[in-house]
Amino acid sequence: MYVANEVHGDIENVRNIKLKEQSTILVMETSIEHPGFTRLRFIAIGETEIVFVTNTGKDLYFSVNVFLDTVKSILGNFNLSQHGPCLSDPNQTFDLAFCLRSKYIPNNVIPWAMRHRKQWPPNFVIDKIKNSGCLLVPIGPKIGSGCNLLWRISFSVAEKLLVHSFNFTQLLCYGLLKLTLKRIVNTNENVKDLLCSYFLKTALFWVSEEVNLEMFQLPKLYICFSLCLDKLLLWVNSCYCPNFFIPEHNMFLGKIDQSNNKILLSVIKSIKYGGIGGLMTNLVSADNGNHRLLRIKDETSFIMLDFLFYRICGSYMAPIYSRFYEVLAFIESLLMYEQSACIIGVCNHYKARINQFAAQIRPLPTTVNKEYYMHKRYHRHLQDGTMTDAVSGWLLYASYYYVTGQHKVTLELTDYILSRCTPDMIPIGCNEYDECDAYYYRKNVHSTLTLIERMKMAAEESVCYMQHSSLIPGELQLEVQDRDIDIPVIVMSHSLRFLCYHHFGDRSNKKQALRDLHLTLEDQHNILPGKLSESFTILGVCYEISGDRDKAFQLYDKALQCVVCVCVTAEKRKSKLLEI
Repeated sequence: MYVANEVHGDIENVRNIKLKEQSTILVMETSIEHPGFTRLRFIAIGETEIVFVTNTGKDLYFSVNVFLDTVKSILGNFNLSQHGPCLSDPNQTFDLAFCLRSKYIPNNVIPWAMRHRKQWPPNFVIDKIKNSGCLLVPIGPKIGSGCNLLWRISFSVAEKLLVHSFNFTQLLCYGLLKLTLKRIVNTNENVKDLLCSYFLKTALFWVSEEVNLEMFQLPKLYICFSLCLDKLLLWVNSCYCPNFFIPEHNMFLGKIDQSNNKILLSVIKSIKYGGIGGLMTNLVSADNGNHRLLRIKDETSFIMLDFLFYRICGSYMAPIYSRFYEVLAFIESLLMYEQSACIIGVCNHYKARINQFAAQIRPLPTTVNKEYYMHKRYHRHLQDGTMTDAVSGWLLYASYYYVTGQHKVTLELTDYILSRCTPDMIPIGCNEYDECDAYYYRKNVHSTLTLIERMKMAAEESVCYMQHSSLIPGELQLEVQDRDIDIPVIVMSHSLRFLCYHHFGDRSNKKQALRDLHLTLEDQHNILPGKLSESFTILGVCYEISGDRDKAFQLYDKALQCVVCVCVTAEKRKSKLLEI
């Protein structure tokens, strides 16, 4: 989820808004007809060019469709299509949710904070939710007119606070509800996809608010589960699911009605009246007996968890430069008290990543013998940075030796790095991993190793050179002049070898290194699609250094033809060649 900061939802009472020059301000006009939605009316329009829609009279409103179309045009290289309120890639392996943020909750949510409840949620959580505002998601109601101007009010931040206030039994109950949905309800084709996990979470919220917390104790887990089923039965029977924050908002509209609720009622009743024995039998023998929950092996579980993390950490963004050491200190404090092996591994990975970034913002030592402390600090960051995966940290080390003029050491390190870039390495940052990836991963690691040990043995990540990085070769300084750049390790390794032999004046090995780099790009092994444009640009730079400007021009042009993540410096380098 990405929160747009250019414009922001504000409060409904216009008189309380302090207008600022050159600012764009929107106010929420909550819909009486659709209580869970709001219009966004402009009361001030700043310098930012925003396309808006005129509703009636002189009022201007922010259009949902225009907002999504604008985002799609900005991200045109990704070929995104609309999927509900999100934008998805062609294979629908990921959703991008773009939304606006309001600092205030709408007026029709105020009664939620004051309504009668037993013990949950606690008052301090309610106060946090009141101060957390809400998000505005670009999608209108499924039924009704004027949906182009209606934004859904999302309480995902508030719901996160609520879930974090759950005790252990509440969390188990939520997990049991989700398992029931996946392994029982959604295996029935007649009712598949009528319910969603959000409805189940809403039921648990309402039940938690209505009973004493003493009910949510481990021996009473099944009773809590049954209370949630009773709530669902009541809602499905009436075809009305009240939003937890805005009860007037019926979340079943357009999904569950009198035409399909009867069979769903029978399915939920069969779960309730089947008792604990029936529930467990169905949960562990779902999918016609072909998949049993109790047969999931540890090795399959750790592979799935690792691959999920590899997908997530591939999209990790570098923190603000000035906060590197603050973030490192925070991670260290987490590690002091954390007991989960998975969380410890994740923390250690990000600790290593931040050390990679921290090394790049430090000025290089001017001599080998002087500034001993600076050398020592550099090496400490670089050594800690090798703990991210099998190769990227070592490549930054090789870059360090290159920019400090120690080219022989650079060649030795790139020899080692290229020996690790084998076909069975798992690339970090893939959108999806298949059975072949799982086979290679299982062959190289096992569950008794820590996450960091598994990553160092079997996973490889592109190397990230930050904007104005002190470790990138001078020949590639243009690439980090205005932004960070991610380069596949195998591409950068061959490039460093080419540059080292160029400095040595070794024409034979220089030619061989260039050939190896070219073949790597032709084969495209160990190179994710989003890194191709950067890779063609770097190959073009090497050809330009070797004196083959025509080939360099072709490669810059090829970089600009890539569909995903076009390298911005390819056009600059191509233009410079035309000027010569």
